Amino acid sequence: MSNRAVFLDRDGTINIEKDYLYRVEDFEFIPGCVDALRDLTRAGYKPVIITNQSGIARGYYTEDDYLTLDEWLKERLRSLGTEIAASYFCPHLPDAPVEKYRCTCTCRKPSIGLFGKAVKDLDLDLSASYAIGDRLRDLEICRRSECRGFLINTTESDAVRDEVRNGVYPNIRYAPDLAEAASMILNRLHA
Repeated sequence: MSNRAVFLDRDGTINIEKDYLYRVEDFEFIPGCVDALRDLTRAGYKPVIITNQSGIARGYYTEDDYLTLDEWLKERLRSLGTEIAASYFCPHLPDAPVEKYRCTCTCRKPSIGLFGKAVKDLDLDLSASYAIGDRLRDLEICRRSECRGFLINTTESDAVRDEVRNGVYPNIRYAPDLAEAASMILNRLHA
């Protein structure tokens, strides 16, 4: 069996969207998400978080704040019987108020630099992998490779949701949430 991943956006996919979330006490899992991650892991998928964290570039919180929450999340999921194989984040923003993070990079989604790093680090097969996120930018890897994906619980416009439902993006389907996307993956409804 090839090394296959489920690339996951964090905010709005794993946890309830809260503007610039960085505190453990503000973190809330989306219902069904932990069970979905457990089921995907048991089926041989490696959960990999790929997240933009522009709050760092905006000065709302620090890299250490982000890493503290990321470590807590990984430990919390382990305690609930599942695991994140790897986690990658982009702290950059082209017009960042914090000069250290002001740049146009290849890691900020929709760029796919972090996906490439994950593929190399974990020896992943994109043709056997999926991406799940609440924005099209989270699924750019599906437009540039054989990776398939799900737009979920979206903050995108009705027009974008309709495009996805109508097959405008061949490798991307719509699902209401991570739990339903996981069910479709496990039941091979997006082959």
